[in-house]
Amino acid sequence: MFRTCTSCGATNRIPAVRLADAGRCGRCKHRLEPSAAPIDVTDVAMFDDLVANAEVPILIDFWAAWCGPCRMVAPEVAKAASTLAGRALVLKVDTERLPALAARYQVQGIPNFVVIHDRAVKRQQAGAMRHTDLVRLVEPGRAA
Repeated sequence: MFRTCTSCGATNRIPAVRLADAGRCGRCKHRLEPSAAPIDVTDVAMFDDLVANAEVPILIDFWAAWCGPCRMVAPEVAKAASTLAGRALVLKVDTERLPALAARYQVQGIPNFVVIHDRAVKRQQAGAMRHTDLVRLVEPGRAA
């Protein structure tokens, strides 16, 4: 994964295990904030690397471009990613591009949200949700 420095514009390679951490730019040493936006999963290998190496919970949004409710909930997913920055990662998996991942998690309807922590599914819920509900899905005891 890559993160662009807001100070100097340098591209910094970030290992999956460190995406939820703040870091330093390799060029100018400016602080790099934790990932605060949903991460678009481009292939199964990328997904497997993130799940295997993340030290924080992962919220996965299974969606498709043709799905109206998926498009409506996208801003809520982005808000949840911002709220959870440093405490969780938010992934977006396009079920049309990566049907094998949807099948792996038995996604029957979309949008569908899965929470994984320590390589195990902790929660799964289908249907559109507000960002506060998504945060509670990841952190059940947290009043968002």
